[in-house]
Amino acid sequence: MNIKKLKTLEDLKKINYSSRSIKQEMRENLIEHIRDGKALFEGIKGYEHSVLPQIKQAILAEHNINFLGLRGQAKTRMARQMVELLDEYIPYVVGSEINDDPFNPISDFAIKKIEELGDKTPIAWLHRSERFFEKLATPDVSVADLIGDIDPIKAANMKLSLSDPEVIHYGMVPRANRCLFVINELPDLQARIQVSLFSILQEGEVQIRGFKLKLPLDVSFVFTANPEDYTNRGSIVTPLKDRIGSQIVTHYPRDIETAKEITAQESRFNSDISISIPEPARDIIESISFQARKSEYVDAKSGVSARLSISAFEHMMSHAELRIIDNGKSNGTIRVSDILATVPAITGKVELVYEGENEGPVYVAEHLIDDAIKCVFEDYFPKIEKIEKKGIETPYDELYTWFYENDAIELHDNAGDNYYQQNLDQIKPLENLIQKYVSEVEGELKYFFKELILFGLVSSQKLAKGRFENTTTINDLYRSYFS
Repeated sequence: MNIKKLKTLEDLKKINYSSRSIKQEMRENLIEHIRDGKALFEGIKGYEHSVLPQIKQAILAEHNINFLGLRGQAKTRMARQMVELLDEYIPYVVGSEINDDPFNPISDFAIKKIEELGDKTPIAWLHRSERFFEKLATPDVSVADLIGDIDPIKAANMKLSLSDPEVIHYGMVPRANRCLFVINELPDLQARIQVSLFSILQEGEVQIRGFKLKLPLDVSFVFTANPEDYTNRGSIVTPLKDRIGSQIVTHYPRDIETAKEITAQESRFNSDISISIPEPARDIIESISFQARKSEYVDAKSGVSARLSISAFEHMMSHAELRIIDNGKSNGTIRVSDILATVPAITGKVELVYEGENEGPVYVAEHLIDDAIKCVFEDYFPKIEKIEKKGIETPYDELYTWFYENDAIELHDNAGDNYYQQNLDQIKPLENLIQKYVSEVEGELKYFFKELILFGLVSSQKLAKGRFENTTTINDLYRSYFS
């Protein structure tokens, strides 16, 4: 049956239509989704056994929810996806500013309309996509914005007294009646404005400018906030927090594999150039964020968003694309030097502590990249600190000797494949390390691993790296002192 064909209150009564509150609606639809095996919160990775079960519990308990977590933890995305738990359409009284339920009108307008027209009261249908309201909390938000105020212009045009309820201009919350209302960054809302939400959350009612009018609103609230101890901008007042049924703590991806899935899903790199991406390159990109979250230079309280990895991945791909185009090619493979070009993606995504500010954002970004390369390097090759003991040979001795006896190797960012490969092939000990530890790699992928060895030893402070314009030089750590 096409319910949109129903046009009056009488039509609803004929099909025995039954209204329910938005929280009952979400609860019952969630149960139905679970029983039918429908996917919930698509695209949300890493929360399957932590956050998502808590969200389902909160919805079943018919709670308002506060997502508490650092930036870039999908708080707003989860709130927006909760719209899918609403009915596709609900009826409301035509002309109502606050989506009055025909069976339970609360506004003066709808009550009078139904008293006047009875079963002939016209109704319209509201789609679930129109039942989502979102407000970013900023210090300039007023009570009038959220709750409402008297509209003197409306009073003058309608020739009504300012004491008449008809002259009320409803704010965002009343207009979100029977809807999902999301307030982002709740601590940024001034304390006195947060106080205005007390009665809405507890009794579902609002009062406007001293009117005796009370509106028993039906709103499901979702708030998002950074942990209040982590922000200097404000906090959630305790009585308000006490009135929010469920506070759900979010988190960053707990492993590299989940982080890679998120980056692959969210990155927006489109190109006609075919670019092969070695798996260790993806690991390094994700490891940059993991290293940043525990770095002594980065403010852990501010957090490191998943957007850092996404932007870094897009920078890496763009750098490789530019090199391939410059060389007149239509395909190519990511190099470690492409990862070094991700500095602009990092400098704007991390908040530095005092030590980091002293070193500078570029130094910190390069330091994080080095740490990430070292971390992935040690996944494939022996760790330096475990093999270096006095008088004991290491797998890298032959390579150290080669650099001591030869000039520095130069790796140009935009070098063509032939020049790039010849440069690496001249370092014979690299081939032996590849054969011993990653013998399965071949073709262009082999050259990525050769670079990984060099940059891994640089980050382990066993080789020296220099940088001039678009060229990276790698040489022996001590040769310059002797010469």
